Amino acid sequence: MTPVATPRPTATATYPDLAGKVAVVTGGSRGIGAAAALALAANGVSVVVVGRDQAAIDNSVGAVRGMGAQALGVIADCTVDAELDALQQAVSAAFGRVDILAAFAGGNGMPVATYKEHGAHWREVVETDLTSTFLTVSAFLPGMLERTSGVIITMASSAARQAAKSSAAYAAAKAGVIALTRHLAGEFGNAGIRVNCIAPSAVENDRMRSWMTGEQRIALGGSFPLGRIGQPEDVAAATLFLASDASSWITGVTLDVAGGKVML
Repeated sequence: MTPVATPRPTATATYPDLAGKVAVVTGGSRGIGAAAALALAANGVSVVVVGRDQAAIDNSVGAVRGMGAQALGVIADCTVDAELDALQQAVSAAFGRVDILAAFAGGNGMPVATYKEHGAHWREVVETDLTSTFLTVSAFLPGMLERTSGVIITMASSAARQAAKSSAAYAAAKAGVIALTRHLAGEFGNAGIRVNCIAPSAVENDRMRSWMTGEQRIALGGSFPLGRIGQPEDVAAATLFLASDASSWITGVTLDVAGGKVML
């Protein structure tokens, strides 16, 4: 059967309990992070968009404000402790608290054969995709502990769930994010903090569109049981669920948003 492109999802779920909350979304200026920021804004959440490109941050912040939500854009490299400390202080000054932390920065998963891997690349990927998550959580966890409430959502990948074409460094880093998530969930559940992880498979973004034609993307989608590649909105929908009280008895879970390709 010839694969057929499926339209991107358009509906945004509504979770009334999210209204009035404050969320920080790292990696929030593009792709999955930007879609999550917009979905949160549609639910009445004030959103802090964190990225490294001012123009992209401005675009995302503008879209959030266009939904009628408050927004703050902050440039920060999530691998640098001092920049995350400055981010936390900026958020505290603007909103006073953080209810939802979406630690989505990362995504250095381009294929590299392991025999061609070198130490510098390995360390860069681990820093970008694992250390950044740890440092981001570390910056905002004390405030959540003080308030005995909070939701943390981390970002892994299907590469951490099964063998894939990404680099070994990326697979290991994202597997580390899953382990970190489970550890945090177990350690801080009694403090009223839930920690869950999302593991997407192939999600269409600017980078994918730059190196795959439309026909190639459709063909890739045909390899998934649900017949299409993912869209940022698919991951945003999972983010909303995990951020809301609809998942109030869920913690330490990795949710595979993978079109059925990962079945564990």
